[in-house]
Amino acid sequence: MNMNANETLFEAFTFLNASNHDETYQVCIKTPPNIVSDGLWGGQQSGRTPMRSALPIFELQIIVIFAITHICHFFFNRLGLTLFFSQIMAGLILGPSFEIEPLNLNRYREMLFPFGSQGVLAGVTSMGYAFFTFITSVQMDFSMITRTGNRVWSIALIGLVAPVMAGLSCLSLFSEPLKNALGPHFGDLKVAVLSHSITSFPVVACLLNDLKIINSELGRLALTTALVSDIIGLTVVSLGSAMEQRIDGKLDFLGLTLFFAFVILIPLVSRPVMFWIIKRTPQGRPVKDHYIFAIIGMVLALGWISLMLHQQFVLGPFIFGLSVPEGPPLGSALVKKLQLFGMWFLLPIFVTTCAIKVDFSLDYTLTVVLTIVAFIILTHFVKALAYLLLSLCCKMPLRDGLTIALIMNCKGVVEIFLYHNVYDEKVLSGQAYGVLMASVPILASITQMSVKYLYDPARKYTGYQKRNIMSLRSGSELRMVACIHKASHISPITDFLDLCCPTEDSPITVDALHLIELVGRSLPVFVPHRLQKPVSGSLKSYSDKVILAFDLYERETVGASINTYTVISSHNLMHEDVCILALDKLASMIILPFHRRWSVDGMIESDDKNIRSTNLKLLERAPCSVGILVGRAPHPKDSLLRVAMVFLGGDDDREALCLAKRAARDPRVNLVVYHLVGDDDSGTSNLENILDRSVLKDVKQDYSGLSNVTYREISSNDGTQTSSFIREIVNGHDFFIVGRRHEINTPQTFGLAQWSEFPELGSIGDLLASSDYGGRASVFVVQQQVSNTKITWKF
Repeated sequence: MNMNANETLFEAFTFLNASNHDETYQVCIKTPPNIVSDGLWGGQQSGRTPMRSALPIFELQIIVIFAITHICHFFFNRLGLTLFFSQIMAGLILGPSFEIEPLNLNRYREMLFPFGSQGVLAGVTSMGYAFFTFITSVQMDFSMITRTGNRVWSIALIGLVAPVMAGLSCLSLFSEPLKNALGPHFGDLKVAVLSHSITSFPVVACLLNDLKIINSELGRLALTTALVSDIIGLTVVSLGSAMEQRIDGKLDFLGLTLFFAFVILIPLVSRPVMFWIIKRTPQGRPVKDHYIFAIIGMVLALGWISLMLHQQFVLGPFIFGLSVPEGPPLGSALVKKLQLFGMWFLLPIFVTTCAIKVDFSLDYTLTVVLTIVAFIILTHFVKALAYLLLSLCCKMPLRDGLTIALIMNCKGVVEIFLYHNVYDEKVLSGQAYGVLMASVPILASITQMSVKYLYDPARKYTGYQKRNIMSLRSGSELRMVACIHKASHISPITDFLDLCCPTEDSPITVDALHLIELVGRSLPVFVPHRLQKPVSGSLKSYSDKVILAFDLYERETVGASINTYTVISSHNLMHEDVCILALDKLASMIILPFHRRWSVDGMIESDDKNIRSTNLKLLERAPCSVGILVGRAPHPKDSLLRVAMVFLGGDDDREALCLAKRAARDPRVNLVVYHLVGDDDSGTSNLENILDRSVLKDVKQDYSGLSNVTYREISSNDGTQTSSFIREIVNGHDFFIVGRRHEINTPQTFGLAQWSEFPELGSIGDLLASSDYGGRASVFVVQQQVSNTKITWKF
């Protein structure tokens, strides 16, 4: 190493020896060390210049790492590659492998990473991996281990054992020729086989989150299998590390006893403490900060104790995280506190730091590289084949089985840490470290692209049979899925169910789905409360109001059957849970609450953008008709209800009219159908006009004898006349039913779409819901089932 002490963080250093590309130095450190500098000028006299002080160097390294990472991601993102791939590439660029002779990049590397700074960078950022491990274990539902069936255990166990046995058998069978060909690199093959045989739960969870399929049926199966496989693998590795410790060639029974005591005492002591903290936290209030900081301190302390027991420092944080009850209030608070600093700041730097150590300029031989690559391919082939055959034995479609096999072969940050750890312990050679580190982003990218191509959860809705109210026979059961995000949504939905006029001859079945944001846990949760025996107390308490309200409604209403469910999922994936339930229950309509709520005086009380995002996605891909309910003031149950239906024509309006005619069966409902007609009918085809006249015929003739049904034909030739008419009738009714009419342009609505605030309500629905019109009536906007149509939203 050609440098002087002024180019390092040390006072002096002396070269001792070198062996196997490892150099040993004796260094002299000034105490206290230079943490902060005295500036560019003041440091010249004191010796505390920015480039010889730990903190300025650390800050500069972080800035450069993040800059290069995001520059790489700017280009690789267009190829569909993840940020993880860019983090690895940034490490390779900053490492000794990347060299452009005219630029003399090594000179700048030595300035950016002076001798002695790498340990500070790796030591600080490795806490990011400790926090990542802790957060991941906090989000795990460890009780899932006891609830999974024998089939999942079998799949996980065979998927883990098969590649290990295949790889080790080949190593044993061809040990002599491999030793002769590889020499000291023969031991690297065992690391390659074992590391590529394991399946990491955090890596699988991150992949499924990136692909947005974590709450699909396949995603849930993959997560459960990965959880079981990860627990088995971690148990075997930790137990093996404890039993490898020897004293005078004999097993260290004291160390083994301390290991078991460590593993057992953490949950026994910490779990009751966690529940004590939750008990002392008032309902709806956040956990106090001093509890959070005490837990973070315990994470670091347990990592240090793990090292004292000759284990990986993440073992203690992992077991400690499993002791934390997942979800609110404690689990979600810890995730929110640590996610930004640990996972989004320190962890990416740690990944890049691990990649910086890769040196492709070493004496790589083709034999070593090809042999390691061959064993990696063999391990993954056997592992994928095992999962594929097991999936097919479970009668899973070939495409889904192949997807599961690919997901379980994914690699990521856990493997990066593993290779970094064994390389620092000199178990792995520099050449093998480079090959194995390069294999991780390559396998991660191949897996993501392949799964994205093979599996689309929306394909099950393609070509789905008609599920709407118009397709129902007279007197048949009406099946609906009602979505509830907040307690305030219950009353408007029960009022709407009354409007559907449930009777013994024409019953309704409602699947009420309580949607809760996924915070502080990795596994999405779906609980059918009528079928599920006892559920966890915290989960049941979330949905108590929903369960009690709909149970009471079912008992009081003849002809209504209601099943309640709870779904805990991330907001960007909630629509998948709703679609799956609607598909399974053969629902004809999904009822969605509007994202905005007004107070009695017309002021905006709440505005939830996440609810709106879910509604927009359901309008795009729902397997049945969809209705958005804008709930206003509740209506007395036994009083007269003034209902209006504004009809212009089209599929959505015809669907809405069918619902209005169903409501008219109730004598307490006074229905008025406003048919807006214009002088020019060029906006609709002749077929559409025929269909419109057909559904209106019932209202004009069959319903004309009913005292509670009125048909009125209103002349309107442009959007201005329509707007004026809506303003006239908005306060004359308690409830409006309208069609969304998302693909129809007629003279009656000309110009209204340009002023529409919420396109999901359609032109008429947006006018009725607008606070500018001063209306207090509830509005139900209907969209008939969309088949093979993609809606583009513009804001």
